[in-house]
Amino acid sequence: MVCNTLRYIEEKIMARTGLYKSDVKRARDSLLAQNTNPSVDAVRVALGNTGSKTTIHKYLKELEEEGNGADGRKASISEALQDLVARLSTQLQDEASARIDTFQLQSADKERQHAEVLTALHKQIESLNQRLQHADTEMQQESAAHEQVREALQNEAVARHTAEQQVENLRERLAENDAHRQSIEEKHLHAREALEHYRQSVKEQRDQEQRRHEQQVQQLQAEIRQLQQGMLVKQDDITRLNQEGARLAADLSHVHKALYDQQSSHRQLEQKIEALQVVEQHGKTLAAQLADKVTQMQALQSQLNDAAAKVDVSAGQVRDLELALAAANAKSASQQDVVTELRAYLETRDRPASGTGK
Repeated sequence: MVCNTLRYIEEKIMARTGLYKSDVKRARDSLLAQNTNPSVDAVRVALGNTGSKTTIHKYLKELEEEGNGADGRKASISEALQDLVARLSTQLQDEASARIDTFQLQSADKERQHAEVLTALHKQIESLNQRLQHADTEMQQESAAHEQVREALQNEAVARHTAEQQVENLRERLAENDAHRQSIEEKHLHAREALEHYRQSVKEQRDQEQRRHEQQVQQLQAEIRQLQQGMLVKQDDITRLNQEGARLAADLSHVHKALYDQQSSHRQLEQKIEALQVVEQHGKTLAAQLADKVTQMQALQSQLNDAAAKVDVSAGQVRDLELALAAANAKSASQQDVVTELRAYLETRDRPASGTGK
């Protein structure tokens, strides 16, 4: 019973730790019982092709020496137990040494990894410090640019206000010029209407006088024809005809006087026509002045358009500056967030590093 227990323990130990001397002895005894030479290869085959040939040779040599020294006496149970305990102690020491070596290797590996991680962290901290300095520099530059943009925006606002004031002044001048032009146009229209009315009245008066003169001439011609007929018919009424001739002469003088009056009236009409020509010349002068005013108004309108275009350009520049200011503010805020995150990250990294160092 004790032998079976020892054999079971030896099998478990061999299955777990390797080849033992008792295994080699048992295989050799089995070969000797079969009248087979217990060579190294034969013992290894009997052991199931397990174990090192060097170990088997060592154990066979020890068994041979033990067999020669004790004259074939078998080891007692206590010796087997002592041998088993010694082998277990040796195996435990070997395993403990192996584990200690493994732990030392793992510890050295972990120390090396910790050193590498620490070096990488230091490098990363230096890189982050450089990035932080660069970010601070960029933030200062952006602040300076932001201040410049703000000053430019203020200047553009002043220029825009000035331009708007100029536009307002130009609009007022344009309104005044429009009112003045409208007043001149009204005056010119009234003068033209008055001149046309005067021309119409003079024409009507001239036509009336012309018709009266033609009627008088026709009447005189009719009377002359009647006189001629009377002279032909009434040769005997020479005296009466002479009297009539004297009367006709008197009438003719009246007619001459009427013609003279008509010529005077005609001269007056010519004077009135000359006066009208002067009025017409004045109207032309007013028209020229009106054309000049229209030209000035067009020039003012062009200046107004240019000022409006400048205002539009200034408004576009102001909008661009506002956009640039908003972008600069956003970029400054983003860089400030990045700087805050970098500082928080550095503080988070520095705290574990400081704890490890302690």
